Amino acid sequence: MSAVAVHNLTKQYKSGKEIIEAVQGVSFDVTRGELFGIIGPDGAGKTSVFRMLTTLLLPDSGDATVDGADIVKDYKVIRQKVGYMPGRFSLYQDLTVEENLQFFATIFKTSVAANYNLIKDIYVQIAPFKTRRAGKLSGGMKQKLALCCALIHKPVVLFLDEPTTGVDAVSRKEFWDMLRNLKQQGITILVSTPYMDEASLCDRVALMQKGKIMTTGTPQQIIQNFSQDILAVRAQNMYGLLQVLKQWNAIEDAYSFGEYHHSVIKNGYDAKALQQYLTSKGYNDANIHLVTPTIEDCFMQLMQHKHD
Repeated sequence: MSAVAVHNLTKQYKSGKEIIEAVQGVSFDVTRGELFGIIGPDGAGKTSVFRMLTTLLLPDSGDATVDGADIVKDYKVIRQKVGYMPGRFSLYQDLTVEENLQFFATIFKTSVAANYNLIKDIYVQIAPFKTRRAGKLSGGMKQKLALCCALIHKPVVLFLDEPTTGVDAVSRKEFWDMLRNLKQQGITILVSTPYMDEASLCDRVALMQKGKIMTTGTPQQIIQNFSQDILAVRAQNMYGLLQVLKQWNAIEDAYSFGEYHHSVIKNGYDAKALQQYLTSKGYNDANIHLVTPTIEDCFMQLMQHKHD
């Protein structure tokens, strides 16, 4: 039995006379003990999926189970089994670190001592601030406290909605180290993130955009499915360069990628042909080299094919 099984889940919202299809027939399965990532930009539908799976929203159609329990019929059972860390800091800002933790333990009819081993490695990092009000903590410390509160009742499945948004790079790394340690303790983890580079830290991922899942697989499988060459290009006038790249019929797609523009090349062309083309357009200083595709490149290609 899967830890999470989702079949054709849909959710619509009304905004005045407009109907927004936030989730459109989403299906995926998560294996027990897996660290599964839903990767997509803001507005992709990630939060709506998580809110339905944690029984905070009713789906319009489709069905799903969490640890074998139906998200509609068995909502009370699911609420005892899952831990949920929403995107926005949702703990009591006027309570101290210690008071928040004790409060959440009491709600689930347990104690901090009962499951301390589960949160110990995380809690020791915030213990020096245990008498500080939650609202006065830094972003990274708030994140760790929220994770402790979501874990205090030893959930079977942990849902983390964009947990690293708005925190510094060091805190992001520390957080993912914590998730790996939790995974080793047998907890199934679902995490959503807009950061494509975090996809490689998951066992499997689903790439999501505009309410639909475009593909699912291990990060390696998704990258291996990218069959074309990508050339990274840089020159003095980067804005003009991007327009020129998009105009060449040998390029399937071109987009900004850090300090370079990535150009997805159609079969039969190479860096030399691109260099000649750019020289003919006045870009004699163009720096071109072949790069390995990333999850972000795969996402961009899936988006391109979706619009074709």
